[in-house]
Amino acid sequence: MKTAMIRARIEPRLKNKVEKLFSKLGLNTTEAITLFYKQVELRQGLPFEIRIPNADTIKTFKDTDAGQDLVGFDNADELIKDLDL
Repeated sequence: MKTAMIRARIEPRLKNKVEKLFSKLGLNTTEAITLFYKQVELRQGLPFEIRIPNADTIKTFKDTDAGQDLVGFDNADELIKDLDL
């Protein structure tokens, strides 16, 4: 089997966090990248949805970043009750 090299620059903090997650999943970075590539090949596209946020979503992101209009709950039961689930 032939091998090819992939080189990429990534934020060190993100790299460390994600590699810890890979480790918990029993994967190393090479295996995770291979899985990603195989899924792209299988699906003939990205294995997840990519969308440009609409105006409401962008406003929500900005409000959240600014700490505005936030709703908090002490536990999951309160959240479920508020959502009427």
